[in-house]
Amino acid sequence: MNSQQEFVLRTVEEREIRFVRLWFTDVLGYLKSVAVAPAELETAFADGIGFDGSAIEGFSRVSEADTIARPDPSTFQVLPFDRDEPSPRQARMFCDITMPDGQPSWADPRQVLRRQMTAAADEGFVCNIHPEIEFFLVKSLDTDGQPPVPTDNGGYFDQAVHDDAPNFRRDAIEALEYMGISVEFSHHETAPGQQEIDLRYADALTMSDNIMSFRYLIKQVALLNNVRATFMPKPFTDHAGSGMHTHMSLFEGDSNAFHDPDDPYNLSRTARSFIAGIIEHAPEVSAVTNQWVNSYKRIVFGSEAPTAATWGLSNRSALIRVPNYRPGNVDSRRIEVRNLDSGCNPYLAYSVLLAAGLKGIREGYELGEPAEDDISSLTRRERRALGYKDLPTSLDQALRLMEQSELVAETLGEHVFEFFLRNKWREWHDYQAQITQWELRTNLDY
Repeated sequence: MNSQQEFVLRTVEEREIRFVRLWFTDVLGYLKSVAVAPAELETAFADGIGFDGSAIEGFSRVSEADTIARPDPSTFQVLPFDRDEPSPRQARMFCDITMPDGQPSWADPRQVLRRQMTAAADEGFVCNIHPEIEFFLVKSLDTDGQPPVPTDNGGYFDQAVHDDAPNFRRDAIEALEYMGISVEFSHHETAPGQQEIDLRYADALTMSDNIMSFRYLIKQVALLNNVRATFMPKPFTDHAGSGMHTHMSLFEGDSNAFHDPDDPYNLSRTARSFIAGIIEHAPEVSAVTNQWVNSYKRIVFGSEAPTAATWGLSNRSALIRVPNYRPGNVDSRRIEVRNLDSGCNPYLAYSVLLAAGLKGIREGYELGEPAEDDISSLTRRERRALGYKDLPTSLDQALRLMEQSELVAETLGEHVFEFFLRNKWREWHDYQAQITQWELRTNLDY
């Protein structure tokens, strides 16, 4: 037993923890959990917890169902609330999923990301991530297919004093920081009921774990405030959707590999090739960064969500924004990828972005000039004349590009790649078969 495992066992005893929840995600990013009593923790560390992998979306076939969840003691945290106790009595750890012989499961999203982090480490890099996570607070999720009702009518940076949950963000930040998840900013976003909370940077795997914890905590805090939270990319027709703008940087030891003081934009050759890699491969990875039919209702021309694979200096209509450099703050040199939405699986989304950027570095991709236009206002002809490549505008288009992508297939691995495509094609075909209210209003009297 190692020192981290011993620390967990000691903390569980000292804090009188009654249940430890072991968490992992399926391929689509749904959080899964199994609770163990403290007396079983030592066995869980030694042998893992067996479960039926065929019952989890994308994990294994019935004939290969035996799967093991092995708790990662470095992720141990006490959960911040327990409705039935005066003080927290539950904790959680994330798990690595393995086969019975100890080999990593080909279906585990954490393992997919870990492979890309290893690839980055082999080239001397650590990838840091800082997400801006948007979501909506609504009065109920039980709407019988009708649009939900937001908890307020506030706008960007509004105090929203006439709010059904005025203490929500305070409670949410306290819960996050109790679990060691550092928050940089929080504020009301542009749409009624829409919130944004920005997490302080961490390495890609730690941040993906943090995002999964974030979603769980936000939903729990919303319940405690008698409202509901949704990470659906675009629940309202007439309001902006919820993105997850992601700031990325590569470090070599203590040095920011994206910074070059002699470059006109203070971007190193590494940064330029990394950006070029993401731009080149953005269309084919879109099905992973924007995985739902609804994701593409957010990515429409005329909105702030990026619709073309471009980069720009503080240009918020570009796919990749390079924030203004603050002299003397070398560590802050980074890029912001703006197409991700809050409904993605962070492990898989960050895997394909990191893979695309690393390929750009390895193969010396050249970066073009930054976009200075408001890309969302350009016509298709104008975008093509400027050499901008359009991003997919539907899950159908995104899946067709993904099917042809060697990069996505290699990054996800055959099992996850094939399952993801099968599942998402089924979602698209189910959606195509629906008759919408818009169609009935528009065509019924023809």
